Amino acid sequence: MSIKKTIPVFVPHSGCPNDCIFCNQKRITGVTSTVGPEEAESVIREALSTIDENMDIEIAFFGGSFTAIEKERQIELLSVANRYRETHSIKDIRISTRPDAIDEDVLSLLKAFNVTIIELGVQSLDENVLMQSNRGHDSACVYRSSELILKNGFKLGLQMMLGLPGDSAEKVMYTADEFIRIAPHFVRIYPVLVIKDTGLESLFKSKVYQPWSVEKTVEVCKDIFMKFAKNNIKVIRMGLQTTDDIMLGKDVVAGPFHPAIGELIYSRVYRDLIEKMLTETGIDELKGKTVDIEAPGNQISKISGNRKSNKEYFKEKYDIRLKIVASQGDKVLRIGNMKEDISFLA
Repeated sequence: MSIKKTIPVFVPHSGCPNDCIFCNQKRITGVTSTVGPEEAESVIREALSTIDENMDIEIAFFGGSFTAIEKERQIELLSVANRYRETHSIKDIRISTRPDAIDEDVLSLLKAFNVTIIELGVQSLDENVLMQSNRGHDSACVYRSSELILKNGFKLGLQMMLGLPGDSAEKVMYTADEFIRIAPHFVRIYPVLVIKDTGLESLFKSKVYQPWSVEKTVEVCKDIFMKFAKNNIKVIRMGLQTTDDIMLGKDVVAGPFHPAIGELIYSRVYRDLIEKMLTETGIDELKGKTVDIEAPGNQISKISGNRKSNKEYFKEKYDIRLKIVASQGDKVLRIGNMKEDISFLA
């Protein structure tokens, strides 16, 4: 299987008809100027000079509501991407946009320039959360847009956020269940961070809004991840990508920030899985013993946990020491005679 490589072209805040309460795309993307065809071409050309042509390469327009910007500018940017698709074996062209910026005419234009993947920034399907977040659309348009995208043969990605104003674990689970009903090809999960120069920062400073803790975020994300995994929906990202500015004390004012939030969530999934397997084995009989766990080598750090947190958990709670060794080949977690398929993680 070839490796996927994304060339990101950030179009910060372009096309957005309003300011969502959590959003400052210029700070999140690190791009503060308008991106035109010349800038897009420069980004793509420079990236291609460093990429092995045997990879699956995609050009992705991130950071704004692509289909809500002026049609002429859409055409200029897509023309650049499409030209490189024809001359450099680009497999996919991806755009991100708002659910209320999709209709048949929009999709016809995207088809004409060989766009293959559309991501919708849904964030929540709870009406009250959407309203408090100043999203500017209701949940109904999410279902309509998703259906249109799938009907027209595009790959569909949905983005959701955890911890928006008015949000709760129950509302997040509802959104996840509705995503499963929609059946996208993949999802992204973003815990809400309080970013500088946003409406959310004002609410936080006035003590109207309280962000979720890292612990609550990890627990809820873990459950959502498992929901999607059991329904064969790939989770391609959990948490904003850390940059020099996306750090606590810089552009991140508050919230469940951790430089490896995704690793924390994967580790928590493994902790639950191992605990279940040990319980089925007879966990009381294992106290004071060392348990051998066999797993693919690239999963050992996740199984151990951030700063060996999983090893410490089992030692402190059960007086069980975990010894994790690398297996060869299959994507299976083995404890004694028991094994679990972990292909959804590995």
